[in-house]
Amino acid sequence: MTTGTTSPTDTAPARTGRRPRGRYGAPAALIAPFLVLFTACTLVPIGYAVWLSLFTEHRSGLGFGGSTTVFDGIGNYTHVLADHAFRSGFVTIGCYVVLYIPVMVALSLALSLLLDSALVRARRFVQLSLFLPHAVPGVIAALIWAFLYTPGVSPVVAALGGGLNILGHPLPAVVNVAVWEWTGYNVVIFYAALQAVPREVLEAAVVDGAGPLRTALSIKVPLIRSSLAVVALFTVIGSLQLFTEPTILQGAAPGITSSWTPNMFAWTAAFTNDDYGVAAASSVILAVAAAALSFVVTRATRNRPARRTETAA
Repeated sequence: MTTGTTSPTDTAPARTGRRPRGRYGAPAALIAPFLVLFTACTLVPIGYAVWLSLFTEHRSGLGFGGSTTVFDGIGNYTHVLADHAFRSGFVTIGCYVVLYIPVMVALSLALSLLLDSALVRARRFVQLSLFLPHAVPGVIAALIWAFLYTPGVSPVVAALGGGLNILGHPLPAVVNVAVWEWTGYNVVIFYAALQAVPREVLEAAVVDGAGPLRTALSIKVPLIRSSLAVVALFTVIGSLQLFTEPTILQGAAPGITSSWTPNMFAWTAAFTNDDYGVAAASSVILAVAAAALSFVVTRATRNRPARRTETAA
């Protein structure tokens, strides 16, 4: 005699092992435009630069004959690394970073903390005023500051006595232009991070007796540490790409040479000396240096989990 009961396995849906159709269709469609643009605008140029860096031009005779492209392997890389002008460009970048990053980060952080406090009125207007210099193209900004730096035509130099030669020391002059351009941009990043700080944490600090300065330094700044890391990372990468400002100021500042930065060295090699192999090799070395610095800055500024301490009962 059979019963009318059925086992759970009889009613369970059969598993075919196939994944639902269209599961990856939407993500693939959304990410495909980025992958296409990233490949066309980043991977392909990098690959072409690496390919160019492996070849060099050999001219025959006294230069009246044609030139032939020959495979040189790492010859261009050894030539670039042995060039004192290229290495001194990294020294310039190092000095630039030492001056620029502390000034820009400190100024941006101070202004963003001031905006987040109750001391500032018309925050929208102040934010817009601080961000406007970043909206000015770098070439225009460099031209404006070149005018303000030039003795005889600059009202700033005239107000300071007229005999001041600001461009006699080009590094602080370039740092000043970069600070003017990028401070407002980083203020927006810091201010947005400060707005995400839980209000109850700030209220608890006030209840515990913390003043505005103590709250800013001990509560707000540690809570936006990730934003500080992002700004530091972007600033280091941008510093390695320094080109526009010193190139514009080069005509008025005798201390700025055609190889003052690594980017200027690559530009001169390509468009003045017509040596595209050396230019490509220097660009690849610069890209590797940027990737290495990005890794170092990311590891140095990442949030580390707090250590758990166990107390005896």
